[in-house]
Formats: sequence, C-alpha cells, structure tokens
Amino acid sequence: MKYRQDKQGNQLSILGLGCMRFPVSKAETERMILAAIEGGVNFFDTAYLYPGSEKTLGEILAKHNKRKDINIATKLPIVRCKTYEDFDKYFNLQLERLKTDYIDYYFLHNVTDYNQWVAFQEMGIKEWIAEKMESGQIRQIGFSYHGIHEDFIKIIDSYPWQFCMIQYNYYDENYQAGKKGLKAAAAKGMAVIIMEPLLGGRLATGLPKQAAEIFKRANSNLTPADWAFWWLWNQEEVTVALSGMSSTQIMENNIASANNFRFLTTEELPKYDQVVEIFRKSYKINCTGCNYCLPCPKGINIPACLTAYNTSYAQGFITGITLYATSTAIVRKNPTTPRICNQCGNCEKHCPQNIPIRDALKKVSKRMEPLPLRAGFALVRKIISG
Repeated sequence: MKYRQDKQGNQLSILGLGCMRFPVSKAETERMILAAIEGGVNFFDTAYLYPGSEKTLGEILAKHNKRKDINIATKLPIVRCKTYEDFDKYFNLQLERLKTDYIDYYFLHNVTDYNQWVAFQEMGIKEWIAEKMESGQIRQIGFSYHGIHEDFIKIIDSYPWQFCMIQYNYYDENYQAGKKGLKAAAAKGMAVIIMEPLLGGRLATGLPKQAAEIFKRANSNLTPADWAFWWLWNQEEVTVALSGMSSTQIMENNIASANNFRFLTTEELPKYDQVVEIFRKSYKINCTGCNYCLPCPKGINIPACLTAYNTSYAQGFITGITLYATSTAIVRKNPTTPRICNQCGNCEKHCPQNIPIRDALKKVSKRMEPLPLRAGFALVRKIISG
C-alpha cells in the first residue's frame, strides 16, 4: 500500500474504505474490513447518517482488537443539530456506536455554503471543537462539502481546518469545489479526502463500450476502475480516495490498484478527455447513487430509476429496461415506478448534486414506460396475479 501525509505528518493509505454501502451480509462486511486492514488500508470513513454503519464498524474492530490499527473518520450530522447541546448528543452516541473514546478525523457533515458555516459558529461550534480537541476526543477536524467553489474557498480561509472531503473524479473535474478547490486546500496543508472517485461505480462498471475500449487500447492491463483511481492519485494534492466497496473481491482489486499505482504518462493522460466526451453524451442525469434522497414517501427507488435511465443510453435500452424492471418491481401488483411520484419534493431537499429530481423522474417515466411497454407490463402483472 502507498501512503501520503496529512497535516500532522500521519501516513494515510491512498485508498480508503467508504463505509456508507456495506454488503448486506455482516459476515462479508467483516471479511472485507479485515481484508482492507490486512492490505494496508488505514482510513475508514463512516457517518452518523449511514444506517448501521458506525455500529457495524465498531463491533468488528472491537471483536478483532483492530481499533488502533486504523484511523476512524466519521461525521457530525449538522443538519440535525439545532442547539449547542446537540453537538455532544450526537458525538457521544457516535463514540458509543464505534466503541472508542476518540475519533481520528471528525467531519462536519455535508457543509453546503459559507452562510451555513457562519450559522454554526453562532451556535458555538468552534468552541465545541476546541474543547473536544483539547480533551483528545477529536484528533483532527474537517468538513465534507457539497456546494459552489467560491463558498468552499471562503470556508477554508476562515478556520484552521486540518482536512476536507470533496467530490472529485475525472468526469467531475470542475464540479463543486473542483480542481481549484483541491489545489487551494492542499496549498494550506490540508489533507484532501476524495468521495465518489468512481462516480457511484459508473466509472468502473458503467462506462459506455466505446469509452471502455479507449482505455483498453491504451493499456489493456488496467481496468476502468484503475484508470479512475490513477487519475486521482496522479495528483499529489489528493491524499485519500475513498471507495464504498461492496465485496471482499472488489476490495482486493482496489488494493491491487493502489499497490500498482504509478504516475500516468503523457500518452495516457489525453485518453481521459476522449472518454469524458463519450461519457457526457451517454449519461443524462448526474446521479451518483448516494441515496440521500431516500426514503421516498411513495417508495420509489430514485437512484435505481435514474441509474436504469442512464444505463439505457450508455449500454443499450434492453440493459436499461432490465434494471428498471428490477428496481421498480414493475411486473408486480403494486409497482413503485416514477409514475406514482406525488411531486412532494422531499428528495430534492437532500440531494447533494442539486438534481431536479421531480423533473428527472418525469423523463425516466417517459423513456422507460412508453405506452406499448406500459401495456405489456400491465398484461404481465395481470397474468402473474391470476
């Protein structure tokens, strides 16, 4: 495993384990976490708002006495904090879940603009952070960010942060904080943690065939995931690239990618521009599958529907409609398709990509359920129900 230094000189693995999407099987999760540690991964990222994640991670680390072998990064759910006392309420519960008495890297979760940071200063967040760092309960402080570049710069200029987390990949090079934000944070000595390095897996397994072929012709030994990770690690300002891996096999593949990393050649770098051009034409909705829009009051699996829609363009309509049928249970008695959306807008309030989800679902419904297909699905439902 290769490592890069944070602001205090600690060595962090260039590959981190994102714990938002653990495998359904707890046994597989345990195998994956232990394989990660064995492979040299020492940065584990979770959050209060990731269902079951902190508790699962804490139990597995305690069971195998691995707490001191890794760095735990977790996040204060600032969206739920209404008073100063709430800071302690959530933090203490996180310590309990994680079975630890300190957090190595503590984030303010999902900071979206400078005014939000100002509002939390007025609630006393800076004093609270100082108290926790003085006691040793928080080793380093940072924030995860979903907002415009200009506000990101204001935030990093307004406080001595030690690290930050931004969404960044070769497709989203100038999205939100972007490359300029990456360089500005690194110039201050901040460790920069990358989320969505594979764009919700699309840069690994969802590339259009023509795009994947460009990479294959350039270097057949590298997978699309390798190309995505190596683009990040090729920039020395990137400290850790997080990956929310769903199996031990994927974990081992990504560890191999980190172990084998080398800086890209001048012949390889232009391939990314070619791939992005094809990718932009194929993918219509910029959903990363983070699931923050869920649960939907009507039971619609919004990320899955958007993925199926994108896939229908990138990999063909048959592949897309197969995913769509699976994710909406469209041939069952009470399908949860976008057509039942009541336009409440709850999903849009929580989307870090600022996707106009209600309009997007209308597009999905129009493409994935044209009248002939709708009639066919209705007939199948009738036959199944008897």
